[in-house]
Amino acid sequence: MIGYFLYAFGIVMTINAQQGLAPWGVFHQGLSLQLNITLGSAVNIMGAVIVILDLILGERIGWGTIGNVIFIGMFIDLLTINNLIPVFDNTIPSFLMIFIGMFTISLAAYFYLSAQLGAGPRDGLMIMLTKLANKPVGLIRSSIEVTVLTIGYFLGGSVGWGTLIMSLGLGFFIQTTFRMFKFDVKKVEHKYIHQDFAFLIQKLKK
Repeated sequence: MIGYFLYAFGIVMTINAQQGLAPWGVFHQGLSLQLNITLGSAVNIMGAVIVILDLILGERIGWGTIGNVIFIGMFIDLLTINNLIPVFDNTIPSFLMIFIGMFTISLAAYFYLSAQLGAGPRDGLMIMLTKLANKPVGLIRSSIEVTVLTIGYFLGGSVGWGTLIMSLGLGFFIQTTFRMFKFDVKKVEHKYIHQDFAFLIQKLKK
């Protein structure tokens, strides 16, 4: 839950910096504008759609994946509706908030992934498409980012220098944060929902 809240907090910081959003943020904002819904609702809707797609194509999900869909969007709306994070118009404070926001998101990723309860739906989409296309994960990730950024831009999402900074810098912040906490993502062994159901069925049979 700490990871969910920090992730939402970091996203809202990058939004309120008013220098453009990360690719998925551009898409979610564009979707919220077109459907006349809150940004958090747009995040939840797309998360649910991607989870369903993951399940149809056989990708495993965990309870953490479901929690990602429900709570991050909820926390984003909580923070934005109540104006809990200031909005900056000046350039220097805006860019400073972008960098703090990226660090917050990377810290959220550490908490979220170290819980070992399943990756986020968008990470699952990346894994799924990598398997289907049989292409390098970097190419798939970049293709997804470019696609959602392009769609989001035409839907009316905010694109600016902050978009470029986050596209290039977020990975560095995540890598640095993981090193700081000595967290090796390769050693994470997620617990998936189907394992819990299998355990429950086994117990019921006894």
